[in-house]
Amino acid sequence: MTLHYAIRPAHPGAHLFHVTVAIDRPDPQGQCFMLPAWIPGSYMIREFARNIVRLTALAHDKPVKVDKIDKHTWRCAPVTGELTLAYEVYAWDLSVRTAHLDQTHGFFNGTSVFLLPLGHERTPCRIDIIAPEGAPYAEWKVATGLAPARGTRRGSFGTYLAADYDELIDCPVEMGRFVSGKFDVLGIPHEIVVTGPVPNLDMARLTADLARVCEVQMRLFEPGKRARNEAAAPFDRYTFLTLAVGDGYGGLEHRNSTALICRRNDLPFLGMTDSTTGYRSFLGLASHEYFHSWNVKRIKPAAFAPYDLTRENHTRLLWAFEGFTSYYDDLLLARAGLLSEAQYLGTLADTMTTVQQRTGRLKQSVADSSFDAWIKYYRQDENAPNSIVSYYQKGALVALALDLAIRAGTKHKRSLDDVMRHLWQQWKAAQAAGVPYAGVAEDGILAAAEEVTGLKLARSLREWTEGTRDPDFARLLAPFGVSLDTRPALDSPHFAMLGVKLAAGETKIAHVFDSTPAQEAGLSGGDVLIALDNLRIGADTLDKLLTRYRPGDVVELHAFRRDELMRFSARLASKAPPKVSLTVNAKASAATARARARWLAA
Repeated sequence: MTLHYAIRPAHPGAHLFHVTVAIDRPDPQGQCFMLPAWIPGSYMIREFARNIVRLTALAHDKPVKVDKIDKHTWRCAPVTGELTLAYEVYAWDLSVRTAHLDQTHGFFNGTSVFLLPLGHERTPCRIDIIAPEGAPYAEWKVATGLAPARGTRRGSFGTYLAADYDELIDCPVEMGRFVSGKFDVLGIPHEIVVTGPVPNLDMARLTADLARVCEVQMRLFEPGKRARNEAAAPFDRYTFLTLAVGDGYGGLEHRNSTALICRRNDLPFLGMTDSTTGYRSFLGLASHEYFHSWNVKRIKPAAFAPYDLTRENHTRLLWAFEGFTSYYDDLLLARAGLLSEAQYLGTLADTMTTVQQRTGRLKQSVADSSFDAWIKYYRQDENAPNSIVSYYQKGALVALALDLAIRAGTKHKRSLDDVMRHLWQQWKAAQAAGVPYAGVAEDGILAAAEEVTGLKLARSLREWTEGTRDPDFARLLAPFGVSLDTRPALDSPHFAMLGVKLAAGETKIAHVFDSTPAQEAGLSGGDVLIALDNLRIGADTLDKLLTRYRPGDVVELHAFRRDELMRFSARLASKAPPKVSLTVNAKASAATARARARWLAA
């Protein structure tokens, strides 16, 4: 038995996909169909069913009664023979999580468009991806991790195959007039497709740099593999689906592909001789999502094995799965030679600074943040910096602390790399034995780390993850010849002197930080600043004006809250928040230099 899906960009201007799903032998008691409530990798209930515009059912060319029984489930009246559901999906979310369609391109994740006939989770699927009608779409192509059926050429519209529903929804599809670049890594074909205009895109540099990133990751998990027949990676091919826009950033991992969105100015251009901050940011994003091919898509918490797509799947381990991935994304750029030692230490210092400047880290552990991701981290409000710790950023610092502690404690014979390889081998062992992968237990990261290293790590790791203690990085970095210093963060006067963060390009307050002049004065998120000491201010003039004042000066601020003009008196901070810097200690011994080299070039 096979499920037959078809999807067509029926009306790009109205952002509508037309989708059908046909089942040969529906449940004789009445077949139910369900659309996922969330997408793995993005931990929030998104209720994709809200984008279904209308839905009908047919059997033997006659209408079949359909009842909606909850927010994402439909039940058809009992029928014999083939049953077909036809429906429209509104696709106008320009993100990596859902679906988007207009006259320039189409993109979708299966979780947004493909209804599952309940009871057929393991049934093979055939998917007809149909080209939009009309001359403007004659040059459109298709990019996806799905395998083409016989008679369909990869990259063209036609029929594609999925082993089951899980694979179907884990292979997003991009369609449009994109450019692409291909490269092999240890014999495995890779491709990047870029949708959206990018003047003079240097595809040769982009593919060469991505190849270096991918290879260093493969060699981390499979250090002895050299050729395709030795299974250097858990996929036969890999695709980077990249949407370039004026302003945007994000990624979502999949089993053999990733969906990325970036600023077009972040991508390399012909004649670009240096490595810009934006380009390094893009490479870090690609590195992050590629690392997820192992850490999350295969190695995963027990709570995700398997996923329940109808409700929240709670785990206290996102600090390890997202945080460890955030640690390795830039570290592996350094090992690939795409970040200098100074640049890498700079990215670490920025992460430390961000975490240290937010008091949420003192109120919420990264384990609690992981558990509450569904209602807090993915639903942040104006008070988030004061109440939430990022399991991405703090989790990355936990990974750094654990890695340094293991390296020093084992005299550089073991590292966090060995822990990740151990977890990977557990996944492979389950596959080889043909048994369901049980996932990583809630105490499994600690157990794996202690088993691999022989060190007693429980106290420190629990204080860092279940508690709110900050790792002592000055002590942890010293054996590697790296010095940690803090100095006042003065590069943003409205943050340093008032304690606010403004919305981009506006004077609207996005966040007011704890125990700052703005909070003491009574300013709140959403207030729109309009004047300081009776002088009008704009997004580009507030900082310039504040530099004329001294710490401790009292200033008068006028702001609109809703439609009410309000006045606030604030005493400017006498001490700016801390900013961390990491530098190589020129007086450190040759042994520390070797230890640092093993860490950054392992």
